[in-house]
Amino acid sequence: MEYSKLLANEFNIREPHAVNIIALINEGNTIPFIARYRKEMTGSCDDQVLREIADRYEYLLGLVKRKEEVVSSITEQGKFTDEIRLALESALTLAEVEDIYRPYKQKRKTRASVAIEKGLQPLAELILAENTPEILKKAATFINAELGVNNVEDAVNGAKDIIAEIISDDAAMRKTLREYMSAKSEIKSQLAKKEETKVFEMYADYSESVATIPSHRILAINRGESEGVLKVAVVVDAEFAINSINKKYVKGSGISSDYIKEAIDDSYKRLIFPSLEREIRTMLTEKADEQAIKMFEVNLRPLLLQPPLRGKVVLALDPAYRTGCKVAVVNANGDVLATGVVYPTPPQSAVEDAEDRLMKAIDKFGVEVISIGNGTASKETEIFAAGLIKKCKHPVSYIVVNEAGASVYSASKLGAEEFPQFDVSLRSAVSIARRLQDPLAELIKIDVKSIGVGQYQHDMPQKRLTEVLEGVVEDCVNKVGVELNTASYSLLTYVAGLNKSIAKSIVEYRAATPFKKRSDLMKVPKLGAKAYEQCAGFLRISKGENILDNTGVHPESYAAVGKLLSYFGYSAKQLADGELGDLMNKVHEAGIAKVATACGVGTPTLNDIIVELMKPGRDVRDSLPAPILRKDLLDIGDLKEGMEIVGTVRNVIDFGAFVDIGVHQDGLVHISQITDKYIKHPSEVLKVGDIVTVRVISVDKEKKKISLTMRGDDVG
Repeated sequence: MEYSKLLANEFNIREPHAVNIIALINEGNTIPFIARYRKEMTGSCDDQVLREIADRYEYLLGLVKRKEEVVSSITEQGKFTDEIRLALESALTLAEVEDIYRPYKQKRKTRASVAIEKGLQPLAELILAENTPEILKKAATFINAELGVNNVEDAVNGAKDIIAEIISDDAAMRKTLREYMSAKSEIKSQLAKKEETKVFEMYADYSESVATIPSHRILAINRGESEGVLKVAVVVDAEFAINSINKKYVKGSGISSDYIKEAIDDSYKRLIFPSLEREIRTMLTEKADEQAIKMFEVNLRPLLLQPPLRGKVVLALDPAYRTGCKVAVVNANGDVLATGVVYPTPPQSAVEDAEDRLMKAIDKFGVEVISIGNGTASKETEIFAAGLIKKCKHPVSYIVVNEAGASVYSASKLGAEEFPQFDVSLRSAVSIARRLQDPLAELIKIDVKSIGVGQYQHDMPQKRLTEVLEGVVEDCVNKVGVELNTASYSLLTYVAGLNKSIAKSIVEYRAATPFKKRSDLMKVPKLGAKAYEQCAGFLRISKGENILDNTGVHPESYAAVGKLLSYFGYSAKQLADGELGDLMNKVHEAGIAKVATACGVGTPTLNDIIVELMKPGRDVRDSLPAPILRKDLLDIGDLKEGMEIVGTVRNVIDFGAFVDIGVHQDGLVHISQITDKYIKHPSEVLKVGDIVTVRVISVDKEKKKISLTMRGDDVG
């Protein structure tokens, strides 16, 4: 199979780049490394496209392996032909390969296999040939009481069972019917039992085309079926399908033709349709799963890349009712200064005591921001915090953060290793504070499936979900870069080329000898040349011997940097002092291709080098919109139709986006209300963390539903 040509066509890239990408993957290079440091070889494919290519390449390898297994099995049976070989060579999916293999697959006991054991295969062939005028007389010759063929009817029925299976195993016919069902069938749902919650009310008597049904509706229907609330079926015009089979298998008229028609009817209803219905349902589910997983990926990336709230002392409140609000104060570096518990929420409602204790902590530690988890009792805690802020002697703001996964982290082995002196609940409070200061560094400690940035996460294929989301984490960590001398081993684990074992070795090594230059990594036990090549460019040393070690410039390009500086007469001191202000202009005046050649690198690499040299130690997150800090809050009762509010996108889903507008209950911007232009999906316009201006369309206080719009010239 010509993988490179196929991948080039599918992903609209040049074939030489596809060849290089396959080679780089086979050599064991990581996706972040390929995306960042091999741009000339890949045509500057980004990490997301590279992961899609890698997934497709893996599928194609699996396809080839399965073809080899099928060839081996059919050959062992002595039935392999040139026709089968050509069919397998042209098969582009596993489903097509399995269709070809179906007639030769070792089956469990079937009606057809029983009939074959009774010696009725020749009779089936005579009937299919349709040229035996006295077929009943021929059938009588197959009567054998010892084998259970007691009369002509038994013989004919057995032969029809064999014909039904032959038709069911017809690869070309199955492909035709599969394509027909995929295009023309409908998925239908009905109530299987009385639904008390009305969650699946819209699917009580529902049907929609298989070709057009959105992924989120498939997942909803599947959930209803798994909970026993819905009965689900694929509905299609059986007459059209049966007629299609008749056209191929029925050549004339007569008793043999009638038997074939009966066998076709049985084959379709008993074998073909149930099998294809399962395939259609599986296809829809797999497609819906991939779309849902894609939404997790789309939402997780901007969540991880939220800009850090630097240089702030943070007081975190992990809300609760009976057990009180857990408190943690952390300094600007994330070090824990104090912990405790206050009870401003019901049933205790000890508001004055909580205010007194927190005011003292705010004054003592110079708290500037209060971070509130959005879980149970969050609304009451937010109301309390807004009142507290009004009494503070110096400016204090608050923000509600997504606490998803905080409890998972606090009860984890990692949480216990980091804070053995704290109980589980206090660890959660520390996490809520730190995820405001550096969302990426804190969120990577949590099982990615627990971060809560999608729908139906528990219904997804967990292995695939974890694989995709961990790929997102890896991309984000390497995009930002990691401080080598301070990063936790859990953060280091996601650096390209490193694993948990090497990350722990790095932490142990630096405890005795802090890193002064990147090349010191080669002294770390278990960290070999390949791992160094993959990880070095993503690790930063902010106070090292070489300013380049605090940039995204890979050590393999240090010589190129020297040539670049010499080319324009800059000194190493000017680089260290940040005095390369007009470097980019000079490069373009001289001709970037010419300069790149002189430096011994490609144009994309030279561009990246210049960006890094202009601002050593830069953080890509700093250019993103900062989180909205509030001093007061609205209640859902304060909202009026037409009111304009600035909010933060919390979640993007197939049919819209949820926006935090500071009233505790997120509002929904339906896809039709996102923009005046047509869009296929909300992610074309919005991503998690975006700061947007919305206008209130309607408020349902009883159901706690807020409808918002972003449409109109006066709303952005």
